[in-house]
Amino acid sequence: MDSTVTSSETTSKLTLHRDPVKTVILASMMGTAIEFFDFYAYGTASAAYFPKVFFPQMTPLLATMLSLLTFGVAFVARPVGSFLFGHYGDRLGRKKTLVVSLLVMGVATVAIGFIPSYQVVGVWGALLLCICRFVQGIGLGGEWSGAVLVATENAPADKRALYGAFPEVGAPIGFFLCNGLFFVLERVLTPTQMMTVGWRIPFWASAVLVVIGLYVRRRLQETPLFKLAQEQDNTTKSPLREVFKSNWREILKGTFMMGATYALFCTLTTWALAFATTALGFSSAEFLLLLMIAIVEFAVMIMLTSVLADKVGRKKVLLTASVALVGFSLVFPYFLAGKHNLMGAVLFLGVGFLIMGTLYGPVGAVLPELFPTNVRYSGAGIAYNLAAVVGAAMAPTVTTWLIANYGLHAAGYYMLVLSVLAVVSWLLTKETKDVDYTK
Repeated sequence: MDSTVTSSETTSKLTLHRDPVKTVILASMMGTAIEFFDFYAYGTASAAYFPKVFFPQMTPLLATMLSLLTFGVAFVARPVGSFLFGHYGDRLGRKKTLVVSLLVMGVATVAIGFIPSYQVVGVWGALLLCICRFVQGIGLGGEWSGAVLVATENAPADKRALYGAFPEVGAPIGFFLCNGLFFVLERVLTPTQMMTVGWRIPFWASAVLVVIGLYVRRRLQETPLFKLAQEQDNTTKSPLREVFKSNWREILKGTFMMGATYALFCTLTTWALAFATTALGFSSAEFLLLLMIAIVEFAVMIMLTSVLADKVGRKKVLLTASVALVGFSLVFPYFLAGKHNLMGAVLFLGVGFLIMGTLYGPVGAVLPELFPTNVRYSGAGIAYNLAAVVGAAMAPTVTTWLIANYGLHAAGYYMLVLSVLAVVSWLLTKETKDVDYTK
């Protein structure tokens, strides 16, 4: 049933009608679970299958690098999506924009599963792959910020980080479902079958999740804080112009706060899978199983650190984790020395996802808190998706290049630079825990 809360956060006498907590959790979590299911499906396929499916004419190293570059295409497209969906999300509302972004993302993802291989259409296959990946990125660009606003704009003032964790925990759920499916397929199908049809199945399966997600989101009402802004005539016809004019500092800070998190994420998942199955001697099924175990830790840390951020503040939690990431960037290559080093791989994933969960959980509240209501969708989305370009688009490819040219010890240099920038950004940012979220 609907719960009502008299707004003590504002001088308005209006009553904020919030969606039921279960609806908020499902609508925000479902979208990001689908987003990350699609993200992992492409990341896993680009690391383990696409080099041979779409780039068999290349040397193994070049094929892997080109495949990982197609992975980065979506991140280049994501700021375009954040501009587009942010504009309409701040003008027309969160609900309608979220439904459209999920539909765009889902159609592009399913289409990837139908792209012919190099043996059938030559280089056109790789081109079609990039086109679908770009469209997928546009949909993804509007997804995250809308999902966290559905959560945080329905949250009590003292539980915004907890509510912001609902869409964030969709990431490990999507990861677990996708990698679990790949793991089962690897066990059931032969390597030849995986290369021909097996890798396509997760992309087709995404359609089921999209239909469920659309059903849940259509049941949402508009967020209470956006309706309040409409009642008070506090929306803007040009949110993009307004956010770049008045909040460009917050965009820069948010980008560099989040950039290192994205670099860590792609290092732990896409790059690690490619490296483990080529240089370390792990099979895809073996490393996917290790990732699935580590992802449980990821989910637990998202929830625990979000609750902690509501109690002690966001800055203390995230600054501490950013400093820890500086150290991890320097030492993780030594965990991956030697062939089939199981203990090193477990340590790499265990420590990495401990830091990752701490960084990723509270940021669902932090980025929206940097911006006022009338440009919050645009501002949070632009910062988040620019961080994806800075941190994720090039991380797997650059890390592979660094190792090829300077050795394994250099694998963390790119992430090191971004983590130092994250620390500096946090030192320059005030605590956001007690900001007035209705303005």
